[in-house]
Amino acid sequence: MTTQSRSLRFGLVIMALLAISTGLYPFIFAFAKGAQGLFTTKPEALLQTSWYVPMFMVHVLLGAVAIIAGSTQFFESWQRSYLKLHRTLGKIYVLTVIPSGLAGFVAGFYATGAWYSKAGFICLAIGWIFTTVVAYTSIRKKEINKHKRWMMRSYAFCFAFVTFRIYLGLGAALGIPFDEYYSYLSFLCWVPNIIFIEWRIKRLGRLQGSPL
Repeated sequence: MTTQSRSLRFGLVIMALLAISTGLYPFIFAFAKGAQGLFTTKPEALLQTSWYVPMFMVHVLLGAVAIIAGSTQFFESWQRSYLKLHRTLGKIYVLTVIPSGLAGFVAGFYATGAWYSKAGFICLAIGWIFTTVVAYTSIRKKEINKHKRWMMRSYAFCFAFVTFRIYLGLGAALGIPFDEYYSYLSFLCWVPNIIFIEWRIKRLGRLQGSPL
């Protein structure tokens, strides 16, 4: 195994561990008393509605399942060895992304912060649903390479759940007032992910001598 492949595998393992550990957070968020911190920034009238809190919990809990289910997709040797499980996890991923993404789309209109905070989360939800649908329809048509490309993009959007938490923690650690940086996270949590994955797709295409 080359140094590059070892580094890549190490990076993928770290990414998967971050995804799994962050994916477990919403269950603490949902059930631990006093853990629902972000709700403190919402208007009381919104929290008293019959739909907002349940919808938000659908978003975060199903999103958690999606990020865990999708965390194994980049380990090709594992996929080949456990193809049936890979397909099952893929179905779970799609079935959780759609309702979670739709709930996230609606929740985006009520995001804390400036108008661009709302715009960022709405765009995130749209991008996540769109890339997942394209990935799913591609595999249904047996377009394997196209499926791989769009699943990478889909998971880049999904991984925003991890990067959002990282940036949120960094802001708190640096003592930056919540109101001064939260709105920027709605774009910061996913735009760099997409830029990186597009670079990765092009690089893999060059290494393989054909478009991925």
